[in-house]
Amino acid sequence: MSEPSIFTRIINGEIPAYKIYEDDKVIAVLDIHPIYEGHTLVIPKNQVDHIWDLSPEDYEYLWQVCNKIAAHIREVINPTRVGVVVEGFGVPHCHVHLIPIYHGNDLKKQQEDKDVKPDYGALTKTAERLKM
Repeated sequence: MSEPSIFTRIINGEIPAYKIYEDDKVIAVLDIHPIYEGHTLVIPKNQVDHIWDLSPEDYEYLWQVCNKIAAHIREVINPTRVGVVVEGFGVPHCHVHLIPIYHGNDLKKQQEDKDVKPDYGALTKTAERLKM
């Protein structure tokens, strides 16, 4: 295995995160630079770079959990839709972005500059609302 990713370090408790869901196979945390409130990352605990390299069982399970979390985001945040993005560039550990969206072009919106300090107060409040 390669170096532990930032997500593996979060899973191992080495780095804090705004966790909203966890089980033995998957963790879901808020993106600290959200496109919109409730922007969540669903991450398999098994560090695999490409989503297509997950075992069929882990791939199916990941999407089952995404379905459950997206339904919860819809209930709590009440966006028009919950968008899904799997692009795989930022971290070499597959993950799914679940993003509350309100218009057809919202997924094209740029995330905040990664050098901008996150709004920790807002993230804490959102994590409390979305904790499963």
